[in-house]
This record gives sequence, C-alpha cells and structure tokens, in this order.
Amino acid sequence: MRLFGKNYQVETDEGLMQWVAKGDAKAFEVLYDRYSKRMLNYFYRMLWQDKEKAADFMQDLFTKILSKPERFDPQRSFSTWLYSVANNMCKNEYEKQAVRKGKGVVEADARLPDNEAAMPEKLDWKSFREVLDREIDKLDEKHRTAFVLRYREERPIKEISVLCNCSEGTVKSRLFYALKKLTPKLLAFQNLKSISYHE
Repeated sequence: MRLFGKNYQVETDEGLMQWVAKGDAKAFEVLYDRYSKRMLNYFYRMLWQDKEKAADFMQDLFTKILSKPERFDPQRSFSTWLYSVANNMCKNEYEKQAVRKGKGVVEADARLPDNEAAMPEKLDWKSFREVLDREIDKLDEKHRTAFVLRYREERPIKEISVLCNCSEGTVKSRLFYALKKLTPKLLAFQNLKSISYHE
C-alpha cells in the first residue's frame, strides 16, 4: 500500500514513526508487524518465560508507542529506541517483583535440580534450548539482559552498552560472566558448537 507515493513496506522504521506521529494508523500496523513477534520473544526471555506476562508487556510497549510517538527522535535508530523502552519496562518489573518478595534482587525460580549428573549425555536441540532458557532465568538482571540482547536479539556490543547505560567493556564482562556461569550447566550439550536460539 502507498501513501502519497510512499510504499509502507519499503519505508524505514524511522520514516514510519514519523508517519505514526502524524496519526497514520497503517504506518503503525507495519511497525507492529515488523517487531511484535521479536519483542514478544524478548519479553518472554526477560520475564521468566511467562507467556501471558510477555504478551501483556508486548502490547503495553506498542500502546506506549502509539499513545506518545512524539517521544521518538527520528535521528535515532528505531530498533535501539524500541529495545531501550522494552528494557526499561523489564527493569521496572524486576523492581516491582523485588519489593513484593522483600528482596533487593529478583531471582528466577530454580526449576532444574542442582545435581545434573542424571542428565543424558546426548539430548536433542529442543531440550538444549529448554535447559539453556532455564539457566538464563537464573542469571541476575544485568547478566541476563546482556546475554539475551547479544545472543538472542543479536544486538551489537556498542548498542547494548547504550541500552544498559554502561561501557562496552562492562557489557563484555557481563557476557563473559554469563557464559562462565552457563557453561558448567550445559556440558551435556558440548557436542553443540555454539549457543544460538535460532532453528
């Protein structure tokens, strides 16, 4: 579909946001189609694999965009801005959960037994992903955020440093720590050459 000579499907994200700010519903629909699934998966990884919560947060995210599109600076990358808003939403949720639990840090439920000796030596790819997701849930907020953004969302180190408001060196340190924590739990899958979420 075209608007004043513009093709929605080939328009940049930043260009679409400028149309959204002018009240163009179709431009918003195209952005939603481009990013809704990706952001749903992001929230799912970040919010303890809670499908219902992830869906709620994804809808809230796009509601924020639709209600106040003028907050977006068209000189910025839309995807970076979108992840920044989503990341802040997750941080707020962690703080809420911490208050409810009376803790300073929110910890994910330990759904795997400490003794992993009983795990079979060879498990299929689906099982690997399930174990990896559960172990990621056990990481603290900062390390989980860095890991998901880098290895699930494939965001560059430089962008992650902006999103997390820290240096690139700190991001690399957090990734190293996360991998160090995850590796012992995933030794049963050592035949898999790399950590990836993609099929």
